[in-house]
Amino acid sequence: MPLLFATVLWFVATGFVLWLDRLPSTTWPASLVGATVASGFAMAGIIATAPMTGSAAAYAAFACALVLWGWHELSFLMGFVTGPNRLPCPPDARGWRRFRLAAATLIHHEVAMFATVLVIAAATWGQPNQTATLTFVLLFVMRLSAKFNIFAGVPHLSTEMMPDHMRYLASYFRIRPASGFFVLSLTLISVLAAWLGAAALAAEDGLATGYALAFALVVLAFIEHGFLVVPWQDTSLFRWAMASQADVPIANQRQMVDPREAEPTGHSRANGLAALETAGQ
Repeated sequence: MPLLFATVLWFVATGFVLWLDRLPSTTWPASLVGATVASGFAMAGIIATAPMTGSAAAYAAFACALVLWGWHELSFLMGFVTGPNRLPCPPDARGWRRFRLAAATLIHHEVAMFATVLVIAAATWGQPNQTATLTFVLLFVMRLSAKFNIFAGVPHLSTEMMPDHMRYLASYFRIRPASGFFVLSLTLISVLAAWLGAAALAAEDGLATGYALAFALVVLAFIEHGFLVVPWQDTSLFRWAMASQADVPIANQRQMVDPREAEPTGHSRANGLAALETAGQ
């Protein structure tokens, strides 16, 4: 039951955020206000369920953490909380300069999420139900891992879910064979999943449910990372949420590269979506 609950809730929540982001931009302020109100109730729910030890409290805390996560995703995709840099990556950017410019495109978003981690941890400190804290920390860390891997370079990327006003982010992506960092990431995710699975089997009641929900999230993160190296479109899972943008230009579709054709030095880099088609050649 926890595995199904986590998977369905994550799928629906992700789709709902994408659907809201595809609505006319005039609706975005109202959507964010609504998400902010919902986040307030979610934070109250996290605080209220923190002293509880039952499975129902674990489910509720997990759902509340996803609401908070949804607020951050929505505010980022709509462009309200991103970073000071909203320009494409210069063609000559290398090394530290490229990293610094890329980080500046989303640093406000990352800082806001880290601040939320601290708030949730403080609100539940010393309480038996740590499901919300564990959930948000895992979402934060797993998403950071995906971002670092995309920055370092992966064989397959999907930019279809990226809003038009955020397309400049694609210029910081790399299409190239998976690096050692990717292998390390998958290894650590696998170890974490195994540990959480074992912890869920060994625990009881709400604690077991919390670990099982966390296990499901890590498995989903493993699958999400896997889509970066296999020629399958993960965006096809969310077509229903992106109906308003059904006719996506070819340049915005999933970009692929044959690892045998990729530049071995790893300096190939996209500068805008059009360049993604030639990156790695």
